[in-house]
Amino acid sequence: MGMDSLRLRCLAVFAAAAAVLAGTGTAFAAMGQPSPWQTGLQVPATEVAEYMHWFHDGLLWIITVIVLFVLALIVYVAVRFNEKRNPVPSRTTHNALLEVAWTVLPVLILVVIAVPSFRLLRVQLVTPPSDITIKATGHQWYWSFEYAQDQAGGFSFDSNLNPDGQPRLLAVDNEVVLPVGKTIRVQVTAADVIHAFAMPSFGLKIDAIPGRLNETWFKADKEGVFHGQCSLICGQNHAYMPIVIRIVNDQQYAAWLAEAKQKFASNSRAPVAVAARGDAAKAE
Repeated sequence: MGMDSLRLRCLAVFAAAAAVLAGTGTAFAAMGQPSPWQTGLQVPATEVAEYMHWFHDGLLWIITVIVLFVLALIVYVAVRFNEKRNPVPSRTTHNALLEVAWTVLPVLILVVIAVPSFRLLRVQLVTPPSDITIKATGHQWYWSFEYAQDQAGGFSFDSNLNPDGQPRLLAVDNEVVLPVGKTIRVQVTAADVIHAFAMPSFGLKIDAIPGRLNETWFKADKEGVFHGQCSLICGQNHAYMPIVIRIVNDQQYAAWLAEAKQKFASNSRAPVAVAARGDAAKAE
């Protein structure tokens, strides 16, 4: 009777644990923000981020197979060629077949890894024709954003940490709002020291360097609120530079745009340098 009771208790514990895991499964990989006890990457919201996740997972399998193969070789050599089993050491100097194999096979593995890697780099670095261009400028310690004159009417605003907002340390007072399914060109720079503009769910990270205009892009295929941060240590309040991008449908974006033009009219700065590189390429 005691054993049966113990078994029932164990089953109850396992069932409760399974229920907890099932109920909090989304916490392990949320979309748009990190989650407690998260063990994987954030849910991708762009095609580039999905490609990055696919490449990451595939590379993990390749690395695992290599590690297990090397471990098996080490165990085999330790057991098969130990001193007890081989009191007289082998005088083998080389084996041509093995030398060719351990040279050619790693090269083939690197080629297999390199092909999708180069393709991913090209997708990330070659900016397609954009629908909207915004400029992000890093400051100690907040971000400012400018919308291009010819695409959104030309206005700018500062985005500071909202200490009372949720999620904690990731909420801001002024969010960047953009439409779903549109190609967004992001021009990034800094006003003081080097920062880094990062948005994990978009697979996006680029340095913000004073005096230099870097460029990246994304095309969100999901609506929602996406959180990022400055990912380069930039000083005392580095941890308080969140980035929030809200992706909405076209109607909601048009309504926000009309409101933002009035709200931030007094904050207008010099128009964003719109797609200089892309326009030059088109002209050619």
